[in-house]
Amino acid sequence: MTLDRLDNATARRLFLDRHLLLAPGGGPGRGQDLETVLDQLGFVQVDSVNTLARAHDLILWARRGRYRPAALSRLVSHRRSAFEHWTHDASVIPMAAYPMWRLKFERDRARMLARWPAARRAGWQEELEGVLAHIAEHGPAASRDLGGDAPKGSSGWWDWHPSKTALEFLWRSGRLSVCHRAGFQKVYDLAERVIPPEALNAFVPDAGVIDWAMSAALARLGFATSGELAGFFEIVTRAEARDWCARALAEGRIREVEVALADGSLRRSYTTEDALAEARALPQPSARVRLLSPFDPALRDRARAERLFGFHYRIEIFTPEAKRRYGYYVFPVLQGDRLIGRMEVKRSGSALELRAFWPEAGVAMGKARRAGLFSELERVQGLAGTERLEVARDWLRG
Repeated sequence: MTLDRLDNATARRLFLDRHLLLAPGGGPGRGQDLETVLDQLGFVQVDSVNTLARAHDLILWARRGRYRPAALSRLVSHRRSAFEHWTHDASVIPMAAYPMWRLKFERDRARMLARWPAARRAGWQEELEGVLAHIAEHGPAASRDLGGDAPKGSSGWWDWHPSKTALEFLWRSGRLSVCHRAGFQKVYDLAERVIPPEALNAFVPDAGVIDWAMSAALARLGFATSGELAGFFEIVTRAEARDWCARALAEGRIREVEVALADGSLRRSYTTEDALAEARALPQPSARVRLLSPFDPALRDRARAERLFGFHYRIEIFTPEAKRRYGYYVFPVLQGDRLIGRMEVKRSGSALELRAFWPEAGVAMGKARRAGLFSELERVQGLAGTERLEVARDWLRG
């Protein structure tokens, strides 16, 4: 059987359109508009590194230039239209998806009980009950309120204070929810005091959760293998994903397509009739140069991004400085449907410092592209809270 084929340029446009990066974008970036953006993306990853702006803020700013960080906090802490939990990492997720997370709560709980040494320690159940009782009686709490700040030099959950570990376990398993953040520290409360009743009390059977997770992932990716679909929310196992794809294909809900990759090879993937029709009608991308977070949803799956765009990217925070190829925290740069390079830029007091830009092979840094790059740096100052741009003399690297 001959399969339909998406050429690489069309595949890129479809993928970027589903990630709200094809068109210039507009809107206030708050309230209902921000809820719509979050729903279309599926989630935004939360990360603490703040050399320019935190990951979740830069992700949303790249799509809504008027977005400011307080707007996302309000969705979680006031509007209760979003909640914090885990996808592949800590994320802010639309509240409408909360009923689907019950399966993830159960699976994460079982995984933590099997893998966390703390969960097999004597007194573990008493620690959990003590934390729950404290929050029930005294209200929301952060780890510091329970004596649970990590010791100096701590490198992971295995070094946490027992109450910190208990908080994480209770959050990951759904008993607690993040009600807000103080600074960047999570503040937890009982789930029933945070999650709206209509979301808290909704029940969706496992089969319905799997169907939703797979369908929602495909809608946001445009095309994907079963493994890529399973990895989107990380609710569904790979075996469940393969079974779902087989059933959906047999039922005519999805179809197979060959996707041309950046190196000219073809990758068999799943898509829908509507996505194929949409892909062929998409306009050319905006010529705007965009600064992306290293955790942008379009780049979260590093292997997929490399196959589709020919862009190899790794974060070098944990790489010794002498061994770094680029820099401590380097931002990918998108123009049109092409990742044109990576940039080291950071906030330093009231200044935004451009330290280096490395263009990708074959990318010519002509006058127009340079102007686009500096226009983006001027725009991002509103998010970063800086007043001037300082440029290193040797900013353009070969």
